Amino acid sequence: MAVTLRSLSDLAAMGFDDIIDVRAPAEYAEDHVPGAISLPVLDDTERARVGTIYSQESPFAARKLGAALVARNAAKHLEGALADRPGGWRPLVYCWRGGQRSGSFASILSQIGWRVEVIAGGYKAWRALVIEAVYDRPVAGPVVVLDGNTGSAKTELLALLAAQGMQVLDLEGMANHRGSLFGAMGPQPSQRAFETRLAHALDALDPGRPVVVEAESSKVGDCRLPPQLWKAMVAAPRVTLQVPRAARAAYLARAYGDLTEDGARLAEVVGKLRPAHSAEVIEGWLALADAGAFADLAEGLMQHHYDPRYEKHRSRMNCPVVELEAVGLREADLLALADRVAKAVAQISHGEMP
Repeated sequence: MAVTLRSLSDLAAMGFDDIIDVRAPAEYAEDHVPGAISLPVLDDTERARVGTIYSQESPFAARKLGAALVARNAAKHLEGALADRPGGWRPLVYCWRGGQRSGSFASILSQIGWRVEVIAGGYKAWRALVIEAVYDRPVAGPVVVLDGNTGSAKTELLALLAAQGMQVLDLEGMANHRGSLFGAMGPQPSQRAFETRLAHALDALDPGRPVVVEAESSKVGDCRLPPQLWKAMVAAPRVTLQVPRAARAAYLARAYGDLTEDGARLAEVVGKLRPAHSAEVIEGWLALADAGAFADLAEGLMQHHYDPRYEKHRSRMNCPVVELEAVGLREADLLALADRVAKAVAQISHGEMP
């Protein structure tokens, strides 16, 4: 039986025990339905081989080979990943467009006696719902942007706001990137996977409550923000943090410990700024990094690189701004600052500019 998805929240309400993605590993790695496990009925090489035979030899020969490979791989999954599934197990299976791969695997599972269903239209149907959520629908709820120069602890404050029950969109968390040249945190998701994460977050928003988003450019690392969200952020009122540079530098030295512990990586990233600064400035920053003077390095980077660019960007903005001053960014400071931000957001959402 085929299940037709009409919204992103449908799957959670259906209560399947497992969602199984039978596409090839490369397809799964690019993007998949959240929570799905990968049990490919054709691996990447097998899929390419069957496709080549289909186009260059004959569809019959391709289907014959494909059936043999699917049966072989299905047997491996039954003896491996699915060996402990009980008789009442209820799985949902999908492939690229809800065709032969998912249908073949589902048929085998149903013959065993499991109550298996497939997604009508497969991953393509799911992807259409994601596109609708991130590209076609406006952001639900009034957007408020949390702004501030580099090192203002905006991401940590966003987490504190979420802990208070406020609606937030953690774009950097979804993109696995802190948003600057120094912000890499490991492999980023593909654009499609980023959009899937974002679609779920947008779909869960309460339109009657404000949603707080950290100020970003139109890209977070290599992940592009969809136009609907970007336009909403550009036009949104802002709560802008004013924090002394020395306090921001100390915070960055703590927050970017993963980078400062890797001297070679830090030097490589600093070197990427050569097109924007003189050799003398770059060598000075590299010397600070080599000496372990990370707070001084952060302060220099902010003074000569990041702060001027932030101010230039803000000068082009035409939106209401509420400024909040903070003298420090230690734990107690951040807790108090989060309360002030929450109060400012509430006032803005009621049309009251503090």
